[in-house]
Amino acid sequence: MTDGLTDTERAILAFEAEWRRHAGAKEEAIRAELDMTPARYYQLLGRLIDQAAALEYDPMLVKRLRRLRDRRDATRLARASGTPS
Repeated sequence: MTDGLTDTERAILAFEAEWRRHAGAKEEAIRAELDMTPARYYQLLGRLIDQAAALEYDPMLVKRLRRLRDRRDATRLARASGTPS
């Protein structure tokens, strides 16, 4: 595939899109299906959703993940500054 993503990056996006369909905890599924620690998974996912190739590959998923991240960041910033979110 010439979408600019590695097989691992495509697997991460596919997993994130479908993980709710798997039985058990997400962290267990990450280890079992992707053979990586949850910390590494989230590190790679965080970088991945900022890539244009990921946005082109699955725009709805990447936009949703960016919104969630931005909302968490805004909440964290508001909490740190003492302003209501």
